[in-house]
Amino acid sequence: MKDHPTPKTGYFDANVCDLNAFRTLIEQTLDPASVPQACEIQQNTPIYDMGSLRGFLEDKMMRRDLMTEWAHVLMHGAGVLVLRGAYADTMVLDEATSVYDTIIANEKLASGGGGGDHFAASGSNDRIWNSLQKLCENAPDVFLRYFANTSIAAVSEAWLGPNYQMTAQINLVHPGGAAQQAHRDYHLGFQTADVSAEYPVHVHDLSPALTLQGAVAHCDMPIESGPTKLLPFSQLYRPGYAAWRRPDFRSFFEERHIQLPLAKGDALFFNPALFHAAGANTSTSIHRMANLLQVSSAFGRAMETIDRTKMCKLLYPAALASYSDATLSTSELAASIAAAAEGYSFPTNLDRDPPKGGLAPETQQAIFMRALTEGQGASEFAAHLDQMQAIQDA
Repeated sequence: MKDHPTPKTGYFDANVCDLNAFRTLIEQTLDPASVPQACEIQQNTPIYDMGSLRGFLEDKMMRRDLMTEWAHVLMHGAGVLVLRGAYADTMVLDEATSVYDTIIANEKLASGGGGGDHFAASGSNDRIWNSLQKLCENAPDVFLRYFANTSIAAVSEAWLGPNYQMTAQINLVHPGGAAQQAHRDYHLGFQTADVSAEYPVHVHDLSPALTLQGAVAHCDMPIESGPTKLLPFSQLYRPGYAAWRRPDFRSFFEERHIQLPLAKGDALFFNPALFHAAGANTSTSIHRMANLLQVSSAFGRAMETIDRTKMCKLLYPAALASYSDATLSTSELAASIAAAAEGYSFPTNLDRDPPKGGLAPETQQAIFMRALTEGQGASEFAAHLDQMQAIQDA
């Protein structure tokens, strides 16, 4: 199956994305021969019975064979797989759920409301940002047993290699909670359309290989509870980060998506470039809780430790003077600021630094440029930087 050709410009343009080419990719059928270790295939999605395969993970060659198959599914196949019974004993999930319920209640009490979700309507769910650290802080013994999971470790390594970085966020969707709109995920999926369009084609190709998306089911999730809507093979459409906001692509997603029921202890993993969306919880009594795992490549690190806040404070007076008397052009100033200031929103503390007007918080570079245009004094700008640093360090 040939994928969408690379445009000659080297950049993807939402206006020229081809729904027919997308449709051709989606109309594939998963070849059972490509997933020999799956126990079954449901709606083009391979299901792996970890009750049978868990022992394979203790043998190096058998583990590698299984991880090779999973990586092929995520990159070249359906883009999604289910690990049935990822947790052999779900008691630890119940213990973690109890801890998370307490955290949700405490955070609501402290803030006067629930945690926000940048894709869901207000009040339809409860979100715990950084549920990884908060579980460890509140119940380290539960954390130890929760993440002592060789299935999750193996699928993470299959996609990202060793030394991956784990993060997690709890999403609790109550009866009546509305569905999300179709989207792609972190990294490029968390950028605005304009920002995403500034990245060249090869970055669109590489971005999905830097992150693995997963969800651990903390309760049984029949279809009426709204498990994740998925579009197998959609990760193969290379301009998808440009296309996913288009109404015709979202409409096609709604026509062709699948949903898979999950049991407590199952885990779902998918390529972040897969078109997906949380489903509507149409049940009357199921409070759908999933721990959303976002696992990152070890390679998302700079070579040196840089104190960019200090650099920005030192640079600002000279930059303000140059901006005021136009000794440097706007593009020249932007180039200098890009060398000094942090240009990416993440990692951050999403409890204290929620996205505003988009999917990602304001960057240090954006704050720097805004300060220049607003004519902020050096002390005012420094105070903003200190506040931003305090949020990220919290």
